[in-house]
Amino acid sequence: METTDDKLLQKFFSDNCREIEDNGFSRRVMHHLPDRYRRISQLWSMFCFTLAIVLFFVLDGLQLVLNTLRETFTSAIENGAAELDPRSLIIAVVVLLYLGYRKICSLA
Repeated sequence: METTDDKLLQKFFSDNCREIEDNGFSRRVMHHLPDRYRRISQLWSMFCFTLAIVLFFVLDGLQLVLNTLRETFTSAIENGAAELDPRSLIIAVVVLLYLGYRKICSLA
């Protein structure tokens, strides 16, 4: 019985279906709607980025990064890596900074 009713409803609606011309109305309405979620996302990202920078300097992040780099460099020299090519070290540092930047941006 249910399938018969469904078939009758589908037939009725398909026979009485009319297209309404909107003459571009839908496109104009969509064009004028504010992109609220994009703005909220941008504001949230800006807030988080600003907060991260403020916390970085308030918690003395620059000094911590420099100390870590100095300790890494010192331990590398102590362990016999003095023959390390400086270009390789620079490339490694640049790649690590880039990956860190990407990670920070993906959190926002």
